[in-house]
Amino acid sequence: MRPVLVPLAPGCEELEAVTIIDLLRRAQIEVVTAGLEPGPVTCSRGTVLVPDVDLDEVAEDDFEMIILPGGQPGATHLDRDIRIHDLLARQAASDRWSAAICAAPAVLASTGLLDGRAATCFPGAIDAARYPETRLLEQPVVVDGKVVTSRGPGTAMDFALQLIELLVDADCRALVEAKLMRPG
Repeated sequence: MRPVLVPLAPGCEELEAVTIIDLLRRAQIEVVTAGLEPGPVTCSRGTVLVPDVDLDEVAEDDFEMIILPGGQPGATHLDRDIRIHDLLARQAASDRWSAAICAAPAVLASTGLLDGRAATCFPGAIDAARYPETRLLEQPVVVDGKVVTSRGPGTAMDFALQLIELLVDADCRALVEAKLMRPG
């Protein structure tokens, strides 16, 4: 399996970013974190994350999945970065996975990946009038084709576990989830 990419933008939601990275790595999935700019990334609540690489170093690479953490202004920074749009367009053209949580599904919408699909996001992150071809749902996680979306920080574990199931299988998801000691 190719690695997955988690781009880290200044102002991203750290709970989402760290949960995604941690759970996927628990599943033995290779995760590459890439900063939009060189150096550490300060998240929305002041937590500082150190990306594995600068996005320029991997912008031409192929990934099994690209996963966008949300948060603001992180999602806005992702949406304004042409490299992110190029990577997402290549993912879709290659029939590979794209995923986003919280405010970041708006990046998928502006790239056209949500046209004709069901999706979810943080309330108000996607303007339904601007994207009438996207069917917005209030579910914690929505999978439609090769696109996965989720609501926000409170759904980050469910989102990451769903990604594990899609990338590996249900047994791997169950093994990772059992060790988390989540309430039944």
